[in-house]
Amino acid sequence: MSSLKAIQVLLIDDNQHMRSIAAAVLQSAGVRTVLEAADGAAGLEILRDPSLTVDLAIVDFNMFPLDGVEFTRLVRTSPDTNNPYLPIIMMTGHSEKSRVYEARDAGVTEFVVKPITAKAVLDRIHAVIMRPRDFVKHDSYFGPDRRRTNTVNYTGPLRRADDVQPEDQTDEGADEGTPDASDAA
Repeated sequence: MSSLKAIQVLLIDDNQHMRSIAAAVLQSAGVRTVLEAADGAAGLEILRDPSLTVDLAIVDFNMFPLDGVEFTRLVRTSPDTNNPYLPIIMMTGHSEKSRVYEARDAGVTEFVVKPITAKAVLDRIHAVIMRPRDFVKHDSYFGPDRRRTNTVNYTGPLRRADDVQPEDQTDEGADEGTPDASDAA
């Protein structure tokens, strides 16, 4: 991995012991500056400080009064945010699919499950630095493109199985083995 000594990381977790472990992992990987906050509100204050530049945030899911999901939403959509494109890695002991989706839908860039390993954290950092995803802005979402793959051979407007067919297309000429939308119901 390329050198990480130039990046500044904001580490937000309400558990001091977990912050110490994560900070040690980051520093052993070469990160020189790790800024720490005990909750999302304190993390937002650090981000608003014009004398500080944060290149990456690693944030816990569950915190009070402001959790990692709400922190992410505010970073992405608040009018006073300094960097809505900030890479955010969610670090949590809650790996249920619903929690992963909630974090993803808030605009989290990557997700790592506790107990963390140095490899897992560094792999996520490498992903956000070396393979950044484009950002998408929509009425109900602003954040990294949720698609992890880019299908170069794709030529049409529809990307999902449940996308509605355009009105000007008909079922004529469709493969007999391909179900239409009425078959999915």
